[in-house]
Amino acid sequence: MWKWLHPYAKPERSYELASTLLPWFAVSSVITLLIGTIWGLAFAPVDYQQGESYRIIFIHVPAATLAMSTYMAMATAAFVGMVWQLKLSDAAAAAMAPVGAVLTAIALITGSAWGKPMWGTWWIWDARLTTELILLFIYIGIIALHNSFEDKVLAGRAAGILTLVGVINIPIIKYSVEWWNTLHQGATISKLDKPSMPTEMLIPLLINILGFALMIGALTLIRFRNEIIDRNSMRPWVRELVAQESK
Repeated sequence: MWKWLHPYAKPERSYELASTLLPWFAVSSVITLLIGTIWGLAFAPVDYQQGESYRIIFIHVPAATLAMSTYMAMATAAFVGMVWQLKLSDAAAAAMAPVGAVLTAIALITGSAWGKPMWGTWWIWDARLTTELILLFIYIGIIALHNSFEDKVLAGRAAGILTLVGVINIPIIKYSVEWWNTLHQGATISKLDKPSMPTEMLIPLLINILGFALMIGALTLIRFRNEIIDRNSMRPWVRELVAQESK
């Protein structure tokens, strides 16, 4: 059933696939983000309670949501790398870590900017904010481990262990507003309940979430290709690739 995946265990085949997919993800993300951001910031109606300041939701929610999704994808890659010893899985996890860290930082910064007019302060040790900050520290620790060892196998194993341990923080972030009495508002979009925002606000938000997802895909593909080149720099196919691009 999974035989079609076997060829992509080879670095050169994975590099070719990433190169093929990259333009599609890059162009789609730019178009989608332009539509969602312009629609949300310029044409979505003003919120009757928060006024214009609510518009930061079109950046904050996609960044916060996909920071956790990126972490779970990274944890899946780390698990596959540790169990089945697939080196490309470690490369994929290493490629995703800085992308997820930046998303988490954006979520924290935009959340603070949103919290200032709503709560009267830039930061409070709220359960959601604190666990999101912990997520950023975990991301930084994983990045540090990936870069602390010359042996990429050892680095991947150490970073993979921390990644899998850090998974426990994801449901805590997700359900922190339900488990504790916090200032942070509840879920804007729910799988079971009706969304807590009108359609004319919800549609550009969903478009931006898709745009962020496509952007993450593009950035991960760029970094994944770089990881493959770095880990296989002495292979003949890499030398041939470099020679072709230098012409």
